[in-house]
Amino acid sequence: MAPEVTDFAVDPDGLEDRLRRFATIWSRAIFPVTATSMTRVELEKHLLPLARRLRESLHARPFDPQAAQRAGAALVEAHCTDPEALSRTLGVVDAYLVLYCGVGAPEQPAEESRARCARLQHAVAAGFAQGLRERTLVEQEAIARSSLVARSDAVQALHATEARFRAVFEGAAIGIGIADLEGNVLEVNETLLRMFGGLEHHVRGRKVTDWAHPEDRPHVWDLYRELVSGERDDYRVEKPFFRNDGTVLWTNLTVSLLRDAEGRPEYQLALMEDTTERRLLNLRLRYEATHDALTGLPNRTLFFERLEKALTATADGARFGLCYLDLDGFKAINDSLGHAAGDRLLVEVADRLQSCATAPGEMVARLGGDEFVALTTGPDTQREVDDLATRILGALASPIRVDGREFTVRGSIGIVEGPAGERTTAEVLRSADITMYRAKSAGGNRFELADPEADARAITRHGLTTALPAALDRGEFFIEYQPLVHLGDGSVHGAEALVRWCHPQHGVLGPDRFIPLAEHTGLIVPLGRWVLQEAVRQARYWQKRHSDGGPLRINVNLSPAQLHHPGLVADTVDVLQRSGLEPGALCLEVTESALIGADEDLLKPLRQLAEMGVDIALDDFGTGYSNLANLRRLPVSVLKLDRSFTQGMQRHPADPVDLKIVEGIVSLAHSLQLAVTVEGVETGAQAEQLRELGCDTAQGWYYARPGAPDRIHSLVLADAV
Repeated sequence: MAPEVTDFAVDPDGLEDRLRRFATIWSRAIFPVTATSMTRVELEKHLLPLARRLRESLHARPFDPQAAQRAGAALVEAHCTDPEALSRTLGVVDAYLVLYCGVGAPEQPAEESRARCARLQHAVAAGFAQGLRERTLVEQEAIARSSLVARSDAVQALHATEARFRAVFEGAAIGIGIADLEGNVLEVNETLLRMFGGLEHHVRGRKVTDWAHPEDRPHVWDLYRELVSGERDDYRVEKPFFRNDGTVLWTNLTVSLLRDAEGRPEYQLALMEDTTERRLLNLRLRYEATHDALTGLPNRTLFFERLEKALTATADGARFGLCYLDLDGFKAINDSLGHAAGDRLLVEVADRLQSCATAPGEMVARLGGDEFVALTTGPDTQREVDDLATRILGALASPIRVDGREFTVRGSIGIVEGPAGERTTAEVLRSADITMYRAKSAGGNRFELADPEADARAITRHGLTTALPAALDRGEFFIEYQPLVHLGDGSVHGAEALVRWCHPQHGVLGPDRFIPLAEHTGLIVPLGRWVLQEAVRQARYWQKRHSDGGPLRINVNLSPAQLHHPGLVADTVDVLQRSGLEPGALCLEVTESALIGADEDLLKPLRQLAEMGVDIALDDFGTGYSNLANLRRLPVSVLKLDRSFTQGMQRHPADPVDLKIVEGIVSLAHSLQLAVTVEGVETGAQAEQLRELGCDTAQGWYYARPGAPDRIHSLVLADAV
């Protein structure tokens, strides 16, 4: 059916305009059913010359429809080959050709134009059919030629493929073999023959299953059975083979299934890469990576693997025992004889340790330096680990001869024992290390068993040590003050500054918990300076507030590390000058043990401070072993008696021996122009006896416990319970 005329009407427009309108209607009609790559506008431009030919044929004298046949053929050339395109074309010609192209020939009657239009439609259809037939013939001929070429190419390609396969098969650097599905070896290349020793009759004709090896993984032959049954197309494994001479050939083996044209399994193709040398190299590298180069013992890498395996064992009753050994005094041997001699000693120690761990489930490893570990596993490690540690200490008891000299080597051992599955490797090693150092602290040449409570204390100490630097920066330290009371009139003479740590987890900690840690880490110097600054500032504040009661003295403790610090004098002078406190109001307390055997270099900064007017107190007097005659050469002005001398005075009646000792010390001190302060006064009777014996000042819970600075003048004067 011809499309409707909606937007176009006959008008006296020019010929070209009417032709364009006809071409537009034609293109809109056939464009939806064409396979052309042109756009509709491009198709319209392509149809415009064809429309002109149709108009010329419509008015030609004499009438000749050949131009219309060429128009039909042109549609085919433009890929308008769909039959619907022809049908719509004929509809457009029938409905619009005379309407738009019949104007301008008044001598031609309308009936003649209609007749000619009908004949032109037949001509267009004939041209379309002829063009389509010629195009089909051309395409069929092209397909035929392509088929012949493809067949020829396929034959040539097959020949080339077979030639290439044969070249690859014979010249490949890897072994190649072909077998049938029953496992009969049909063909092998020269490389595979050489891999198996070069004797062809030992390879061809054999069955694949003849090459089973004791070290085959269990799944290898399962994979083989799946392949020959067609369940899988290939598999890749690492597999050993026995050569003809009995040696082992290690290979990376890839086996593929070859199917026939219908997809049925037909052959199996094996590719073998000889990895024997690489495997030996890997084993050597593995040994070197897991064994100590000096002693040949397993190193920490292999030990951690074995320990992890022991700790994750799932067998019922599985247990482990670990001995962590550190040689005592090895550094002195290294320093005196050199590292070469130290290495020879370590080799001898390793040999002796190796001889101690020969039972099943036992091993010895070197972690590094002079640290060794011994591991035992099994259901009875509670007894075995003690026996192992005893054997180790016994093996080290005999002297070791190095460079013509004999050395007795001692060791400290920490033992951790327990069931598998409860602790991690890191937890076990940490516990063993802590326990070993506990054995070393107890004198060495012994072993200690791990104690969870001791471990917890050590872990807490470590945590405090690592938290110390940040604690000072965050202001977690504060100072409490304990009054120093004049025994003559009971007035507050001064106060001792006692630093505390307000730990965010452990609460308020006394100096006994963190001062040793600060001394060990070197933080005691900045911490001590901070305590000195705060205490001097507080003393100056007291002086300003209680100006009518005379100056209050502040006592600050100095650690041995601070005594050795070169900036002690300069820091003290700077603090005093900044605060405005007189040197005479400051007393620095130094323990007696810190000054035992002190040379003049150590005493020099104390002398300089004493010459400035700073009092130096000898703290904990009586706990050390110093010669009393040395008091004359020390720049001290105060003796602080240790509380151990006054504990006997808490009883009634007081111990007469204690009274005589204190009386003698006070008499000696006063003869040397030294004041005497007593610590640990807890009862009124104690205070009265000390006053009668001539002591100058005292401190203790009888007067007041350490507290905030605003309570310094609030004395309790009550016996401590």
